[in-house]
Amino acid sequence: MNRLTTALAAIAVTTMSLPGQAEADGTVLSIVTAGDPQTQLMSMVLTLQTANQGLAPRVLLCGPAADMALKNAPASATAGQPPRDASPQGLLQRLLTMGATVEVCAIYLPGLGEDASVLIDGVGAASPAEIGTLLADPTVRLLTF
Repeated sequence: MNRLTTALAAIAVTTMSLPGQAEADGTVLSIVTAGDPQTQLMSMVLTLQTANQGLAPRVLLCGPAADMALKNAPASATAGQPPRDASPQGLLQRLLTMGATVEVCAIYLPGLGEDASVLIDGVGAASPAEIGTLLADPTVRLLTF
């Protein structure tokens, strides 16, 4: 009977930790720097997927990727792409409606000579100290694009 109990316990532990099983708690930090619209779109697709799995998404946009957060974003950020005619900015806005925290790098707006009024609603400027804390936290999942 002890062998059977041990075997059943091992099976239970194994099935509880199968890849692809959603974990209800946790944060995913997506850092996007790429200027390529397909990379930007895919970064938003994958970040949305993590949100659908129960993780709390946080998006940090730096360099050319931060242009996705502009009210007057370039066409590369707003144009629909195949196969579903989605745009990077459109999916970014969807993440915002789901409660994601979306920020541009702290040096982005000063580099443009602008303030936060040029950003779409819900997007702010990141605190380097806060981002540093997230990066040091071993429980935070990190995606970089």
